[in-house]
Amino acid sequence: MGFAHEFKDFLTEYKVIGLAIAFIMGAAITDLVKSLVNNVIMPVLTFFIPGGGWQTATFSLGPIAIGWGPFLSALINFLIIALVVFMIAKMVLKEEKVTKK
Repeated sequence: MGFAHEFKDFLTEYKVIGLAIAFIMGAAITDLVKSLVNNVIMPVLTFFIPGGGWQTATFSLGPIAIGWGPFLSALINFLIIALVVFMIAKMVLKEEKVTKK
């Protein structure tokens, strides 16, 4: 068995191509969600943030300044991505249960 054939078997057995596609799609979706949060959701929430700007919203404890505005943006970003992953996993697991019967 040649090296090329072994490599092809490795790619198909461990589904490396599908994993690579999923990784690329995940990176693209992450950029899309980040743009949604930064350009659509956070400007709407800026109305409720004292001082107006979510990028510069901080909470001061003496000499320590905690940037809670960017943290809130990252938290919303994470929650949206986690929700999308949960919905995809739920659909895949549902299909898997149907095919096992």
